[in-house]
Amino acid sequence: MPDGTVRTTDRLPKGQRIVWLATMRSFFLCAAYALSLFCGAQTLVPDTLTPAIVESVRPDIARLPAVQDTWIMSGRKTEAIDVDARDAALTEKYARQIFAKVPGIFVYDMDGTGNQLNIAARGLDPHRSWEFNIRKDGVLTNTDMYGYPASHYNAPMEAVARIELVRGTGSLQYGAQFGGLLNLVTKGPDTARAFAFESVNTVGSFGLLSTFNRASGLIGKWTYNIWMQRKGSDGYRDNARSDSQAQNITIGFAPSRALDLVLEWTRSDYVVRLPGPLNDSMFRADPRASTRSRNYYEPDIHVPSFTVKWRPSARTQLRWTTSAVLGARYSTLFDRPATIADAIDSTTLRYAARQVDIDNFHSFTSELRVRHDWTLNGRTSTWAAGAQLMRNDLNRRQMGKGTTGSEYDLTLTVPSWRRDLHYRTENIAFFAESRWSMTDRLAVVTGARLELGSTELGGRTTYYPGDELPTTIAHRFPLFGASAEYRFNGTTNAYAGWSQAYRPVVLKDIIPASVFESTDKDLKDVTGHNAEAGVRGTWKALRWDVSVFQLVQRDRLGTLASEDSAGNVLVRRTNTGDSRARGVECFVQADIRIAPHTAVSLFTSTAWMDARYLDAMIRSGNGNTDISGNNLECAPEWTSRSGITLRYHNVRISALFSHVSETFADALNTREPNASGTVGLVPAYSLLDLNVTWMLNSRLEFRANLNNALDERYFTKRPQFYPGPGIWPSDGRGWSVSVALRV
Repeated sequence: MPDGTVRTTDRLPKGQRIVWLATMRSFFLCAAYALSLFCGAQTLVPDTLTPAIVESVRPDIARLPAVQDTWIMSGRKTEAIDVDARDAALTEKYARQIFAKVPGIFVYDMDGTGNQLNIAARGLDPHRSWEFNIRKDGVLTNTDMYGYPASHYNAPMEAVARIELVRGTGSLQYGAQFGGLLNLVTKGPDTARAFAFESVNTVGSFGLLSTFNRASGLIGKWTYNIWMQRKGSDGYRDNARSDSQAQNITIGFAPSRALDLVLEWTRSDYVVRLPGPLNDSMFRADPRASTRSRNYYEPDIHVPSFTVKWRPSARTQLRWTTSAVLGARYSTLFDRPATIADAIDSTTLRYAARQVDIDNFHSFTSELRVRHDWTLNGRTSTWAAGAQLMRNDLNRRQMGKGTTGSEYDLTLTVPSWRRDLHYRTENIAFFAESRWSMTDRLAVVTGARLELGSTELGGRTTYYPGDELPTTIAHRFPLFGASAEYRFNGTTNAYAGWSQAYRPVVLKDIIPASVFESTDKDLKDVTGHNAEAGVRGTWKALRWDVSVFQLVQRDRLGTLASEDSAGNVLVRRTNTGDSRARGVECFVQADIRIAPHTAVSLFTSTAWMDARYLDAMIRSGNGNTDISGNNLECAPEWTSRSGITLRYHNVRISALFSHVSETFADALNTREPNASGTVGLVPAYSLLDLNVTWMLNSRLEFRANLNNALDERYFTKRPQFYPGPGIWPSDGRGWSVSVALRV
């Protein structure tokens, strides 16, 4: 049943169900009579027995199999989140609820629009989840892996069936990014009929209105899957309007059992009015206050793709995907600290001109993957290999002089840009991994990846000579890794792995902000490794996954101070040092049946982390400061989410308690906030979320959410750049109600 409960008897037609019950009744009566004769007891008088009903609880989180499609997952820490089974506010896309059972996920909650996932793990930066290799159904959606790896594409959670998360030790297969692989597996077409329809409609606090509609089916050898979403919200804060839309068209053709062809186009677009940053005193006085009413932001992203899936034999699979990320990121902002008011000038009787920025994305990827199963000492082993070709062109036009108006307007009053740059990348990568079945219990995975490519920066800035900019950054290095998995029994195993990883130098890391900045022409990509080991399994009512990890990054990017021959202070953008994050990630859940139709689940997902700089220096004022031993930004020591779910027939009632300890906003670990709120501690916070899900039948579902039920006033980060330097309060108490209809 869609509510997560499956009855054995419900799988049979009515007539067969009656026969089944009668047969089982006769079996129990005969068994009881035979037992009485065997024991020499007095003959029993048969009594009518109540038919047994077998129920099971549908888990909302599982582990990925050792081998899936053309991927080898053995020996890695993995999670697969069943989105429909999660008790979460899906329309708002609250990541703390969706990823509640993934220990160590840091959530950057800067607004409640639900337009983006801003998450990270193991001490990495959560901005637009750009430390992850993000995919939709295996298709890459990071905007530009080398120039701006943020995920601007926004898939509605109502369209997602499962979220697959692989930590960084799998990076040899999917490429750049230390955080790991985040794959959104969307709901596939209904292949049992020609037409199926689903509609999910949501209303909620702060003017939230959303509708998601999907149609799919199978006609001959063709499948189709079409969906769209429209959503609007006035936001928790003043002047925080958001309007979004998303569409998807997927056409599949299977000319034979061995061949599948899939053509897809998916798009997301949203316009957000940004209420502006606050400083600490403003936040304490009123977290819903606004310092801006004329700031707007819009990413409009298209992701076309064509995928060929071929199974030439029972042991071999091939997947070839050609895709693109096309579109733009627009913004028009009065981009100043919170202490500078955006007010009408008493002399001109006008607002100040806003700054207009536009990024145009042209990112193309072609990826070929092959998997083959073979026999070693009578046991099945597997190898996977492939190649990935990328050609990207990020055109960044910034610092245009916009209008003095209040509406969303990208018009330039001076027809030129102070920055007009192209960041072009050509890169090819080859990878190969093999899973060796050493014994019936032990499997070992070895692999390598070779990166060959370069990025060239060209264009102009009005304040800086173009020939002084770095022109080429090479991406040329081999990466190696190994992992192992040992099965104690059919339900419990131990895993361990180590893998090298890298993160390319992105465009913002190298653009000088003024003539008093310079960029090191010998900049290097950030390199390092992930290591992890753990034990996971099930025993009776318990499920667990407990692991330790270490993530090391070398040659992190930052700025250092120096002086020219005239004694002027210069800022140099370069590689400034290393960092290390290590800790423990623990997930434990108990599912307890307390009555035939009643069950309770309790879980905790808790992580402890120590994330620090090693042998690193950064600019501080007119000099440099050694920050070795300082904590990384956005790296809480404790992240804990615990919950309880009560299931009764078709109703689920859940409570989630989240706690995140304090973090630092800057590498200097400044504790006292400054006047603009850009540095200082980010205080610890604790939240309570409540959810009720009621499945009336297989076609109709109700969800009700009470988010931040105790109305905690909190924020999760003090950003230094977009969407504005200072404090961005997270949402206070709010509610939403969703109705889902499936026919």
